[in-house]
Amino acid sequence: MRENEGLTLLGNKDTVYNSEYDPAVLETFDNKHPDNDYFVKFNCPEFTSLCPITGQPDFATITISYVPQQKMVESKSLKLYLFSFRNHGDFHEDVVNIIMKDLIKLMDPKYIEVWGKFLPRGGISIDPYCNYGKPGTKWEQVAWDRMANHDLYPEVVTNR
Repeated sequence: MRENEGLTLLGNKDTVYNSEYDPAVLETFDNKHPDNDYFVKFNCPEFTSLCPITGQPDFATITISYVPQQKMVESKSLKLYLFSFRNHGDFHEDVVNIIMKDLIKLMDPKYIEVWGKFLPRGGISIDPYCNYGKPGTKWEQVAWDRMANHDLYPEVVTNR
């Protein structure tokens, strides 16, 4: 069996960059180490969506960290998925929750967190954070602990 079986985007030179929200573009592959607990972290420093009220662009760094179970998200499909928010209008808090819920539905991870660090508009930046730990597992407690302590040591913001 080929390692990339079922993946249609990886290596595809005819990629379509859809600028309308599209979770259907997400693809998975099998985790080769489902018995190991480990984090996979993605950083998207060029995320763009639209303000649902003004239609003005919102720019952010989106960070996604997860502990896989059986399935993992393929990175090119994740890139295309995040790009699909380009013309999508939602509040910052909604964006991170939508991303997290789409990835939970896709992969059923042990644990996942999504953090958006949005550039300011109108003199204020918004940094929504959400997470999820699989109910009934140790990851449920990890999610609560990380939620309670996620920003105890905030970074010094000099570029926003």
